[in-house]
Amino acid sequence: MSRTPQEIFESCVYAGTMTRNADALAENFTADGVFEAPLMPAGATFPRRLVGREEIRSAMAAYYEQQAKGNRSPNPEKSAYVLHTTSDPDVFIVEIDVVFDGEGDGDDVTVSLVQIFRVRDGKIARLRDYFTPELMG
Repeated sequence: MSRTPQEIFESCVYAGTMTRNADALAENFTADGVFEAPLMPAGATFPRRLVGREEIRSAMAAYYEQQAKGNRSPNPEKSAYVLHTTSDPDVFIVEIDVVFDGEGDGDDVTVSLVQIFRVRDGKIARLRDYFTPELMG
């Protein structure tokens, strides 16, 4: 299955950030895929390192269930990203600004992050997600 970096990224964002569908997110990964958030402290609510599609599926399902209790959803019209390809066709980097609409106070919240993707056969073999851990509290 051949997918472009943009298709892989957009599928991952839709499954994870937009719909919080752990099954769909996990299916973007190879069976032995790795999902890492290296800046997360040990014991944080958001998983620091998940290995294998099934661990990604179960851990993210648990996280999304907990997250659904009171967290706002991102606004895709206000959010943006820049995708950078590299000299290695299996590696790409994405700079992302996710905007969450303001609640009662009207102030939007922007979460800026960088993701590094390594792909194999159209699936994510390794995703490193760099963001400020305090934003995931």
